[in-house]
Amino acid sequence: MPKFLIQATYTPEGTKGLLSEGGSGRRAAVEQVVTGLGGKVEAMYFAFGEDDTVLIVDFPDPVSMAAVSLTVKASGAARTRATPLLTLEEIDEAARQQVNFRAPGR
Repeated sequence: MPKFLIQATYTPEGTKGLLSEGGSGRRAAVEQVVTGLGGKVEAMYFAFGEDDTVLIVDFPDPVSMAAVSLTVKASGAARTRATPLLTLEEIDEAARQQVNFRAPGR
């Protein structure tokens, strides 16, 4: 199952919601969304700095991740970034593939 790193920053409105329901409430809401699309939350942490929360999630396909991303962004409660994560084995497989590429100017 594809794995994604999600980094999110709450808007002021989203932060008010977090203060109202707490971290456990947000975790439950995230779990419901992810499992509802056949995925799994591997880890969820709150942070301070540029990102307010960091998650590692599994989704059955990239389309499911895109659906969640669009829905969350449309809510206006958070700004998010989703990064696909690859296993060592997937990188090994990619390294074995031949790519016909010419660098600019060469």
